[in-house]
Amino acid sequence: MRGLGWVALTSTLCAALALAVGPHSDARAKPGIAAPPKQVQASSAQRVVDTLASKIEKLGGKVGAVVVSVDTDTELASHDAGRAMNPASNAKLATAAAALLTLGPQHRFSTGLFGKVEDGAVDDLVLRGRGDPGFSTANLRDLVRELRARGVTKVGKITVDQSAFSEWLPPAFEQQPNEWAPFRAPVAAVSLNRNVVTLLVRPAAREKDTATVFVDPPGFVELEGQIRTGSKAAPEKLSADFSAKADHLVAKVGGVVPLGERLVPIYRRVDDPRAMAGYALRAVLREQGITVGGAVSVGASKQKQLLATVTSPTVGELVGRLGKDSDNFTAEMLFLALSAKNGNATFAASASVVETVLRGADAFGEGTVIKNGSGLFDANRVSARSLASLLRFAAKDPRIAPELVSQLAIAGVDGTLKNRLTRWADKRAIRAKSATLAQVVALSGYVLGDDGRPAIAFSFIVEAPKGKIGAARKGIDAAVDELAGQLLK
Repeated sequence: MRGLGWVALTSTLCAALALAVGPHSDARAKPGIAAPPKQVQASSAQRVVDTLASKIEKLGGKVGAVVVSVDTDTELASHDAGRAMNPASNAKLATAAAALLTLGPQHRFSTGLFGKVEDGAVDDLVLRGRGDPGFSTANLRDLVRELRARGVTKVGKITVDQSAFSEWLPPAFEQQPNEWAPFRAPVAAVSLNRNVVTLLVRPAAREKDTATVFVDPPGFVELEGQIRTGSKAAPEKLSADFSAKADHLVAKVGGVVPLGERLVPIYRRVDDPRAMAGYALRAVLREQGITVGGAVSVGASKQKQLLATVTSPTVGELVGRLGKDSDNFTAEMLFLALSAKNGNATFAASASVVETVLRGADAFGEGTVIKNGSGLFDANRVSARSLASLLRFAAKDPRIAPELVSQLAIAGVDGTLKNRLTRWADKRAIRAKSATLAQVVALSGYVLGDDGRPAIAFSFIVEAPKGKIGAARKGIDAAVDELAGQLLK
């Protein structure tokens, strides 16, 4: 009886509230009727875009800009939105969408050891991969432990099967041939440690003694020279000159490292990474007591007997490295994998896959050019309208929407936007992909509504003179901040 009395009292109060509100009140006040989502007015959005365009013109630059309502598919504001421009790292939006649609969010990349075991020996041990961007020395050790568990004690030769990818230098990467930093590492079907070698320098216990240099991955780099340990106050001054020797590397090191406990890293990309994993595999096999008598070579193999395998995280997880961290290496690995279903993947074939995805999203505008997956250097051309159209499409496609939205950096919270648009950090309302080159800055993404769904999609691409990129970025942030304020005020 007590429960029935409470129901009756609740019904009476609701009826009284309905009478007090009256028949002409806003629907948002009526029980059971959801409040309609807030909208950005077209006139207000256009004012924001016009203000940005004026700022960029004063800097001597050009801007392509567009703001779109995701719910209504309405273009709210634009400025030169159809002009194809260098999108820089905003090209990763197309790569992420194509990877999610073509490979699928649950797809994983496998890397394995193949061969025939006879009396504890494998005459030809094949290392074959399908494009795992995170394959590491630790993974190699896991494979070798599994091999030992099968009773293998001896290996003849080692073959690295790179046949899933037929190219390894992404288009436009040749524009900076003398740049040895990891951000421009090439790709391969079997890529180890992101195709980067790391030298870890450990100071000696006493001044003037020789420092110790560790190399990861093992077995691929020959060391020459030495590094001296200086005083604690000595400036750190290290050199490492790499040169090719057959299909591995020689590193001539020198300089001074200050006395102390800190390990000092030196990173260098590998110009031709195809054999590196094989040399590292040989070193790890020997570390774990397996005899290796033959050479390391690169070549396609028909061996199908699997001895050990490791798998990557899902594509749905991997794309987070594109949106949040703007990871060029993972972008190019995923890009090339788009055309690897039948082997012999090429950048041109993968570009065709991305173009098909853009057309399907009604996002392939005039002048669109797709060459690489990372947006590095002067390669691609995409308009702001195309990027915003892709974002609008992705937000409504249940096959990719959760992963594509979540892989974007959250303003004020993480990734490349951790220190930008920080006043929206608590609401986590701005999700976007940033981009920066010497004369290009861009930001494309969403402002989420109060319901947590993308309400508007925006894309701002700016070409600005050198030295003006910082000011252009501030202008873009001010525009996005104003749009978010209009939507969430």
